[in-house]
Amino acid sequence: MELTRLIVKGGVISPGELREVVNMAADQGLDSISFGSRQDIIFSKGFKALDKEKMGKHHFVFPDEKSGNNIVSSYVSTDIFRNTNWLTGNKFLYILEQFKEQPKLKVNINDPKQQLVPLFTGHLNFIASDHEDYWYLYIRLPKWQRMEVYPVLIYSWDIATFYYEIERIVSEESYGIDMIFSLVSEALDTNNRTIDKPLNVPFYPFPYYEGMNRMGIDQYWLGLYWRNNLYDLEFLKQMCDLCFDCKIGKICITPWKSFIIKGIPKDRKLEWEKFLGKKGINVRHSLLELNWHLPVAMEWALNLKTFLVRTLDQFDISTYGLTFGISEYNRDGHYFTSIVVEKNDLPKDLESIKIRDTYNVLFAKNFDPNTREYIVHSQDIDKLELPTILIELSRKYFEELGNSIPETTEKNQKKEKPQLDVFQCQECLSLYNPEYGDPDQNISKGILFTDLAETYCCSLCEAPKSNFKILETVTT
Repeated sequence: MELTRLIVKGGVISPGELREVVNMAADQGLDSISFGSRQDIIFSKGFKALDKEKMGKHHFVFPDEKSGNNIVSSYVSTDIFRNTNWLTGNKFLYILEQFKEQPKLKVNINDPKQQLVPLFTGHLNFIASDHEDYWYLYIRLPKWQRMEVYPVLIYSWDIATFYYEIERIVSEESYGIDMIFSLVSEALDTNNRTIDKPLNVPFYPFPYYEGMNRMGIDQYWLGLYWRNNLYDLEFLKQMCDLCFDCKIGKICITPWKSFIIKGIPKDRKLEWEKFLGKKGINVRHSLLELNWHLPVAMEWALNLKTFLVRTLDQFDISTYGLTFGISEYNRDGHYFTSIVVEKNDLPKDLESIKIRDTYNVLFAKNFDPNTREYIVHSQDIDKLELPTILIELSRKYFEELGNSIPETTEKNQKKEKPQLDVFQCQECLSLYNPEYGDPDQNISKGILFTDLAETYCCSLCEAPKSNFKILETVTT
């Protein structure tokens, strides 16, 4: 099915903008809109192209257009789920504001301490570090076989500049990470920081993101989810009006085909509950129902999910913390759920014959989708066998929960590799780690401290090489 998408930068839209979009959809005879996995708005029925004046500042991507990718961000989870201390909602908004032109590549800007928004599903994935205003960058361009980490941490206010320079470089020629780093360093004067430790992504069970929930002392947040991902336009209009009335400035779209409203005043909570009740909105779906990622407007996927949820519910199976995805066969795709059910393609010469669909079941290593490593559990399975396999995997998850040692996202370090000394400046405590080198002085990774010229000095305080002392020995 051909879909029209509306780009919603970072998944953040104001009630006024959403109201405009709803009115455009209603003017074209639509009665609902849907949400996509990249926090965009999807028009699953026909949506005719509009003239520029009617579209205003809204960025539509029509079925015959390939341009335009949404920026995914975890702004939606700030203030309501665990987060990196320095990373506020305002900081996200300032960074998103720097992206003036629509990115051609997929960009993710995320907090690694939250679970709601996937970290590694973009071509460029900016992930907050423990250092205030500095970000790791993980890159996997469309034709790359694996993901690579950029050699330095990137400053918050350089993120958009970095992105556009990389987009420009790779649009002209296909380069690897080292050449990209070299060309970007040559072209930009930026405030980078040396990576002093690998990114660590802690594993937490997936959060509950629906219903009315407390937010601080005198506010609430509301998560809303429609089972069929068809959000009624009349309901959305009235909801936007209520947001205006409560001075709520932002509505956040999640990658789970739902949305969240933050900052409902305590004294208006009853009014919101009454509004939802009058509209017959159910806000207490079980985790088993909620934690599914489905392709938009594919009826077979919704029907399969309904069958699986009902069957698992009958067996009273707990899936707390697990997430599930349903997909057409796509081994190059970037899944972001604990367990994936893949529908196999029918051989072309059998498409005209009615035969039953078969499925593959995969699960993420340690059931943590942020590991980006999937293990094939079963292949060519009939639909009726799927519930048994999902029950088996959910039991395996609970048996292993808490047993696995969290891994950094760097590759597992092999014991046979040589050990390298990390040196520390005794004046300002900056580190020289040969694993990363010193990009600010054009010293590439892998060069030992002892091999540096005697004229080498600290990048931060310019203390001489003799001021450095061995801090620790690390394995590369």
